[in-house]
Amino acid sequence: MTVLCLAERDGDGIAAASLAAISFARSLAAGQGEVTAIVFGPDAPAPELADAGAAEVCAVSAAGLTGYAPAAWARALQALAAERQAVAVVAAATDRGAEVLAHLGALTGLPVAANCLQAQPVQVADGQQGQWQLVRQRWAGSVLEDAVLDAPLALMTVAPDAAQAAGDGLAGPREVRRTSFTPDLGAADLLVQATELQELSAGVSLATARVVVGGGRGVGGPEGFAALEELALLLGGVVGVSRVVTSAGWRPHRQQVGQTGTKISPELYLACGISGAIQHMAGCLSARHIIVVNTDPDAPIVGRAEYAVIADLHELIPALVAAIRARQGLSA
Repeated sequence: MTVLCLAERDGDGIAAASLAAISFARSLAAGQGEVTAIVFGPDAPAPELADAGAAEVCAVSAAGLTGYAPAAWARALQALAAERQAVAVVAAATDRGAEVLAHLGALTGLPVAANCLQAQPVQVADGQQGQWQLVRQRWAGSVLEDAVLDAPLALMTVAPDAAQAAGDGLAGPREVRRTSFTPDLGAADLLVQATELQELSAGVSLATARVVVGGGRGVGGPEGFAALEELALLLGGVVGVSRVVTSAGWRPHRQQVGQTGTKISPELYLACGISGAIQHMAGCLSARHIIVVNTDPDAPIVGRAEYAVIADLHELIPALVAAIRARQGLSA
């Protein structure tokens, strides 16, 4: 009983969301099989994947495959699933994970269950496994759905909130097998490939950051984000923004938090000058602590916050930066 899990890279390591997905994948095997982590490119960080629960790390490479190519990645997963007689293929519910599994679903003609929190196999009458009992998020996480997935190969994306439930008591093995795989790809599979500039992909990602400093319309313009960038750097976090900010062209879409952006689950979300429309809140509901800085005490996000500071962010954030710098013994 083999479960394949797509492991996305984050700098020199593996993205935290993918490590959580591997823990989820191991819970599917439930002592009856093992997890194979699939990494595209050479030099996969095996110890990190082993600690998450992978028994095998398979490095996938092919001529002409130099960057992120969703169709090619899906083709490789299809071939690996057939070769290993896998019962499931899972991926983190990231932009890439969702896109690759959508391509895989199209290739295999199978349904994809998105944003799964829990899954367990159901034994059918003849003793064969072909159904899975699922709990998954719907409506941006505001509703939990009980469902049954009926497919010879289960395709699932794993919600960020599944990490704790799936990982309990599942310490990863100390040894891990290293293998490689070269898929048979056609020109159409390699037609679309995406690459990222190193300076854009380096460091902590928005989806995995422990601290996110958010900025909205109240920041006032592109120049207003300098203080937020500095605060995020001091806190070891990243900057996130609301949809109106990206629509105005102040910041890139990759920094957007929300239903149409990135869903975050940091320890701390410090939201500055953000009103908190329902689409934005859908992206940050998993934050452990939400602190708001806003001049409007009636802003919707204030009602969702653990703490709210009713103040002008242009006065408060520079003061906060100065206080942190002084505490850390840093010059202004």
